[in-house]
Amino acid sequence: MAIKTITPQQAFAALRRSELRLIDIRQSYEWLTGIAEGAETIEQSQFEQQSESALSKKPIALICQRGIRSAELGERIADRNHDIFSVAGGMQAWNAADLPLHWPESELNRTERERYLRHLALPQLGLEGQLKLRQSKVLLVGAGGLGSPAALYLAAAGVGQIGIVDDDVVELSNLQRQILHSSHQIGQPKVESAKARLADLNDQISVKPFPVRIDDSNVDTLLSDFDVIIDGSDNFPTRYRVNDACIRLKKPLVYGAVQQFSGQVSLFKPGQISADGQPSPCYHCLFPDALNAPDAPNCAEAGVLGIVPGVIGCLQATEAIKYLLGVGQPLIGRLLMFDALAMSFREVRILKDPKCRHCG
Repeated sequence: MAIKTITPQQAFAALRRSELRLIDIRQSYEWLTGIAEGAETIEQSQFEQQSESALSKKPIALICQRGIRSAELGERIADRNHDIFSVAGGMQAWNAADLPLHWPESELNRTERERYLRHLALPQLGLEGQLKLRQSKVLLVGAGGLGSPAALYLAAAGVGQIGIVDDDVVELSNLQRQILHSSHQIGQPKVESAKARLADLNDQISVKPFPVRIDDSNVDTLLSDFDVIIDGSDNFPTRYRVNDACIRLKKPLVYGAVQQFSGQVSLFKPGQISADGQPSPCYHCLFPDALNAPDAPNCAEAGVLGIVPGVIGCLQATEAIKYLLGVGQPLIGRLLMFDALAMSFREVRILKDPKCRHCG
């Protein structure tokens, strides 16, 4: 049978006269965005299990987000001979009518609760995971092709502090792939351009710029305060230097590299065991020192399809967030390789070199 509906205004007026019970049947994470004042909160699955006696006190008005779930639920339980209504338009209509709300206790502020609503819906993340991200610190080595997408998604995800190390300025040729920057920022330091863009994306986080080049004198200091390091550099000396500092400081390192139409990503954490029970290798185990040649080509010389660093940078951000949350299987001992021309991924196992003088 068809469910009877009432408007939010009618429901609120009847509620104030104590003529009905207003029950919010949304999921608990949805309540974080605001609850109709005076409403009881009972998730839909729990409400359906309530006994006849629990439903028989007063007429009941069900409210959800848009009025769809409440109407469907009302139709299913209408045969219990109870006076059931659905609030037309749900909480969207309630908010549009500017009716009063209240919020459950939460360590997230109102803006955060609405911003991260889709995260809060994930069982693997939820409120606890979002708070973990807010308390986390990630350092990006480079604000270029890899650092750009990684920084944007880390900021959007709510990572509390993002550090960015880069001593370069924005150039026109960067804009084909370095999506953190815009034409009107040409000539500006990349770290300042990045900070402005990330602040505009999410003003709930902190961005720490380091307009310097990483060298032996500053690498440990730069990395020491961060939980995860994402390497978006484009040369072997910097990659080796960052890798060695991560070993000394016991930091996880998310590695990424691109060239032409291909890219690769992995996660190094010496001392940690991979999913198949093997000890984690380091960057030296993957690329021995002999490859540290001064004539090794970079993207400026070999070229790169602009979207490829976007794919790899997003994968790096994903690995960083997974590690911070402790969910899924990290790419420890695995090199994920992407071929844009074939539109394919393949995985290569990386074994720790027992003779590696860096992580051994």
